Amino acid sequence: MDCYTANWNPLGEEAFYRKFELYTMEWSLKEDLRDCLVAAAPYGGPIALLKNNARKEKSPGVRPLLEIYSASGLLLASIPWKSGQLVQLGWTASEDLLCIQEDGTVLVYNLFCEFKRHFSMGNEVLQNHVLEAKVFHTEYGTGVAILTGAHRFSLTTNIDDLKLRRMPEVPGLQKPPSCWAVLSQDRVTIILLAVGQDLYLLDNTSCSVVTPPGMSPSAGAYLQMAVSFNYRCLALFTDTGYIWMGLATLKEKFCEFNSSIRSPPKQMVWCMRPRSRQRAVVVAWDRQLMVVGNSTECIQFVLDEDSYLVPELDGVRILSRTSHEFLHEIPEASQEIFKIASMAPGALLLEAQKEYEKESQKADEYLREIKDQKLLPEAVSQCIEAAGYEHEPDTQKSLLRAASFGKCFIDKFPAESFVRMCQDLRVLNAIRDYQIGIPLTFTQYKRLTIEVLLDRLVLRRLYPLAIRICEYLRLSEIQGVSRILAHWACYKVQQKDKSDEEVAHAINQKLGDTPGISYSEIAARAYDCGRTELAIKLLEYEPRSGEQVPLLLKMKRSKLALSKAIESGDTDLVYTVVLHLKNELNRGTFFMTLQNQPVALSLYRQFCKHQERETLKDLYNQDDNHQELGNFHVHSSYSEKRIEGRVGALQNALDEYYKAKNEFAAKATEDQIKLLRLQRHLQEDFDKPYLDLSLHDTVSNLILDGHHKRAEQLYREFKIPDKRYWWLKISALANRGDWEEMEKFSKSKKSPIGYLPFVEISVKHHNRYEAKKYAPRVTPEQRVKAFVLVGDLDQAADAAIEHKNETEMNFVLSKCTASTDAAVAEKLNRARAQLLKK
Repeated sequence: MDCYTANWNPLGEEAFYRKFELYTMEWSLKEDLRDCLVAAAPYGGPIALLKNNARKEKSPGVRPLLEIYSASGLLLASIPWKSGQLVQLGWTASEDLLCIQEDGTVLVYNLFCEFKRHFSMGNEVLQNHVLEAKVFHTEYGTGVAILTGAHRFSLTTNIDDLKLRRMPEVPGLQKPPSCWAVLSQDRVTIILLAVGQDLYLLDNTSCSVVTPPGMSPSAGAYLQMAVSFNYRCLALFTDTGYIWMGLATLKEKFCEFNSSIRSPPKQMVWCMRPRSRQRAVVVAWDRQLMVVGNSTECIQFVLDEDSYLVPELDGVRILSRTSHEFLHEIPEASQEIFKIASMAPGALLLEAQKEYEKESQKADEYLREIKDQKLLPEAVSQCIEAAGYEHEPDTQKSLLRAASFGKCFIDKFPAESFVRMCQDLRVLNAIRDYQIGIPLTFTQYKRLTIEVLLDRLVLRRLYPLAIRICEYLRLSEIQGVSRILAHWACYKVQQKDKSDEEVAHAINQKLGDTPGISYSEIAARAYDCGRTELAIKLLEYEPRSGEQVPLLLKMKRSKLALSKAIESGDTDLVYTVVLHLKNELNRGTFFMTLQNQPVALSLYRQFCKHQERETLKDLYNQDDNHQELGNFHVHSSYSEKRIEGRVGALQNALDEYYKAKNEFAAKATEDQIKLLRLQRHLQEDFDKPYLDLSLHDTVSNLILDGHHKRAEQLYREFKIPDKRYWWLKISALANRGDWEEMEKFSKSKKSPIGYLPFVEISVKHHNRYEAKKYAPRVTPEQRVKAFVLVGDLDQAADAAIEHKNETEMNFVLSKCTASTDAAVAEKLNRARAQLLKK
């Protein structure tokens, strides 16, 4: 700890930079990095190498070798490269490897060199070939930019939603630009390129010449350019060794520096920390590394071997054959605590804690000094923050011990920040381990988020570590453990060395009924891997039928899908399967399948009744269901427009009813055929519409039209009950106003319905004169009501007195009025009084 600042290098008055080793690389590279195509993913991501790519001899025994390593140099996967000539490698934001070929084809591989898909950058690129390519990241996603042999640029801003853009042509461009970069400004992706001493900006529609502000006229031709990690800053290197730094919009200059090195650098990248006012660029040559910023001085490092720079959010990773280092600006909290002779509260608290461990009274002196200035909370916060920026666990522990010591002397100090930092550092130390090889810094971790980190551990198939992190951080099951177990299961089904039973049992033992687990998704992955039987076994554990059935249909296991759908009780699901079966099977097999599933058959019949009536007929025929066939023909008869067709359909129904031994339905159908034929004749004879009328309406209409004989004919032929016919006839005659015929009809024979209906219908049609004719003929028990209806209260009173019925007397009394019926009322009251005396 005493030599903690030994590797600090000052740049200007305020900034310090430090380079320390992350890992000793043991990838045993025989080739120099300059002889390989290299791509390293940001955020401590994996490293891709293509070896032997530059070999000119076409020896069949020596193929280029694509290898993917962790950041610690552990081999993750390798494959011999059998496709076209590669121009560039790059990583997507989701850590897929992009391999850009000379013909413009981009092949996508995962971390384990497993091919995922490919896409093309267009015909123009195919015809002119790719000279150079760059992979870039914007808010839209991962993009690819191409420089073709025709010196034209094409790009896509999102490879997952491929939309190719051909950039405008640079006037008079006869050779490739000396350098170029992709910029992102105001959500628009543009290209900046250099040709000699000229800079050109290509946007969607135009090509414009630009000049960086404050650029020295004697700067010379541009050799290299670099865009910062956040695309906000730009650095330019010229052939005179001059370096210009400023905004990527080319509206502001930060600073300039003369390196005095005229040879073009191998790489130039930005080295910045978020929210820092210091901006620096790292320039690498074969054996020299230079850090330049807003200072007349620079920091220089000697490179012992060929190196490759990887720009990060808060620094630069430096790869070589033997080591993996990280170069970054020292954060302010660390500077305050560890700077020589620092009197910052954090520095004093760290010293106080060290003295306390030595059991020295100086600990109290340091504490008093901090407390007197009322800076103890700030000291604790500084130590907590500085611990996050440290890579070595011992330094982390020392700072956290100091913070823990300090917060003991503060009333109600919120412990959340301390606890959270301890958790974060434990996670970071776990993933930085050599076997894991993800050297995330605290700043990168916070920008990446724990959810993305877990995804990356899952991609690397580090399931136990991911689960332990979820449990340690107490993440919700659906967000954490369940999701990881589901990924594990999807990977497990791809393993071919175990039987379907073993894999299914192992997955169920591990997953059980864990919330958020979808066995159907795991089964779908098994099916995609060609393991259909395993998929079916896994679906047995899926509790939701709605998830089981679609996959079973996809796997051509339709009968099993039908059984599962019926078990679920979900009619929509059953319909889905039945209609799928109908399209998949021939008609006979389909019907036979439904015969074994009564629920499905019943639902399909319901469907056919509304959608496919002819299919319904076939179903009934197959079942020899004559009753339903008869009903079907009756229903069909109503859709026939011609009377012959209707009669024919009803005749078919009649035959089926006889076969079904349904005498009632057969007789009713026979009568309907007879009625239809009679109605047709009536329609022809009288030129009036009679078709489709009921028997009742037909007879009624005949009486209304005065065709009494025809009505009588129907009465006899269809054996209409007497009471019904009499009611029907007197109603029709009253409607017609044929009172004479009605009186004549009443005398034709004794009325089966009595004569009160004659009175009621006459009164209903406001003809009391006719009603009075029938009142005396009404039976004695209904006579009082009849006389009241015709308005003859006197006779009604006499009839009530004669019957000696108090109820009838009261009924008549209720109809009397004092002015006109006083005598009747008096007569009724006397009779009622005498009745009560008895």
